[in-house]
Amino acid sequence: MTGPLSRRGLLTLAGVAGLAGLAGCGRPVDGPGTGSLLTSSLPLPERFRTPLPIPPVARPVLTNSAGDHIVLTQRVADAHLLPGVTTQIWGYDGIFPGPIIRARRGRPLTVTMRNQLPVPTSTHLHGGIVPADSDGFPLDLITPAGYSPAPPVQHGTGARVHEVSRDYRYPMDQRAGLLWYHDHRMDFTAPQVWRGLAGMMIVSDDEEDALPLPRGDRELPLLICDRAFEADGSLRYPLRDMAMHHPGADGDFLSGIFGDVILVNGAAWPRHEVANVRYRLRLVNGSNARRYRLGLSPGTDLIQIGTDDGLLAAPVMHREIVLSPGERCDVLVDFSAYPIGSEVTLTNTLGTGPAAEIMRFAVTRSATDDTRVPPKLADVPVLERSEAVEVRQFDFRFGAGRWQINNQPYDPAGSVAAPRLGTVELWRFTSDFHHPVHVHLGHFQVLSRNGRDPDPWEGGWKDTVDVRPYEAVEVLVKFAGYRGRYMLHCHNLEHEDMAMMANFDVV
Repeated sequence: MTGPLSRRGLLTLAGVAGLAGLAGCGRPVDGPGTGSLLTSSLPLPERFRTPLPIPPVARPVLTNSAGDHIVLTQRVADAHLLPGVTTQIWGYDGIFPGPIIRARRGRPLTVTMRNQLPVPTSTHLHGGIVPADSDGFPLDLITPAGYSPAPPVQHGTGARVHEVSRDYRYPMDQRAGLLWYHDHRMDFTAPQVWRGLAGMMIVSDDEEDALPLPRGDRELPLLICDRAFEADGSLRYPLRDMAMHHPGADGDFLSGIFGDVILVNGAAWPRHEVANVRYRLRLVNGSNARRYRLGLSPGTDLIQIGTDDGLLAAPVMHREIVLSPGERCDVLVDFSAYPIGSEVTLTNTLGTGPAAEIMRFAVTRSATDDTRVPPKLADVPVLERSEAVEVRQFDFRFGAGRWQINNQPYDPAGSVAAPRLGTVELWRFTSDFHHPVHVHLGHFQVLSRNGRDPDPWEGGWKDTVDVRPYEAVEVLVKFAGYRGRYMLHCHNLEHEDMAMMANFDVV
């Protein structure tokens, strides 16, 4: 694990703590998250000039009555994240984001992951209800051929080493929704995701297919993240050991990293032409630490139809929606609200300067719209507090030179809870700084924030919740699917790498 913070790192965290401390006097501090800004060493590009790229769909190598089989290769490749600049990335099939995986409820999916990178990897399907041995445990690694030194196998932890490739098996016994997959290697999740190891999965089912929602080129999967660049165009990340044998970012950045360039699907501040009809925006916050408060300018409603793990029971209208790292949101935008020729910007009011804008839509043409917003979207059972068979508290806090949960750094062999399969538990998350809390396997519903109602955009089933400074957030977690060892952790990836994780065992 990463060693103690440098003195400069402690001073950085002390500054953040000063801000967080103000939250105890009133409403929790809102802002871009917990972190420090990493600036690029080259001029930032002109915004809204690059067409929005849409990642290709991964094509199965085998499809039969048993399900589908996809092969992805993690490899080094050149990409053009900035106009006219070549950047070396680590990508699934050599692209960033990786290919979109389209899956269907009830059709098992096998993904063979091949590692041609210079470092070990572990892939987590974020939001997936999958067996523990395919969950992407941080010590369940794929090593490249001949990798040295070999990762240690810690008995009793779930650690395994696969050379070159392995199969991840996803039963897909879950409702339609937008998931994403990303690297999960212990101590190195943050720099490896930063270099490009992230992609989206779209799960469909009969319930969603029956709805008159936008499809085809009017359904836009959008992975939003921030990055910084060196003068030569390479990705800038303050890692002490660039070979990634020894973990740890520079002490100034252990609170989390904000980049000064906003990427959507791997393009800086892109532009997308639309017709004057409804579009479906499937949003993923793929940033290491940055939070976004998204809206449109000129303003019109974001019609939310889904959250992390699928459709809401009914649509909800918002002017702005906050997404912390790891969270997803499914929204409809009706561009008929704008005259042809309009320029509409997706904004981020938690950002300043260039980070206050995400991308731009140009309303360029008229078209027939055969979609509508149904008053009912899905059957979503509402969990009740009385269903909880156990109450547990998890305190996310900085102490003893590390990020910790319940005053303990991550222990790969330890376990903090043993929920029973098929039960519901009430988990209470408390914090000192901004901590987006992610629970593997267990989907949950947000019950309260400091005893009040949840934020208006966080209804339905979720797997990640934004815990702001000095908040107490209660969630009802349903443990359905599989027995085995899973995790909860902060999805600020620098916090995760600095030991803010814990195991639990579903029994």
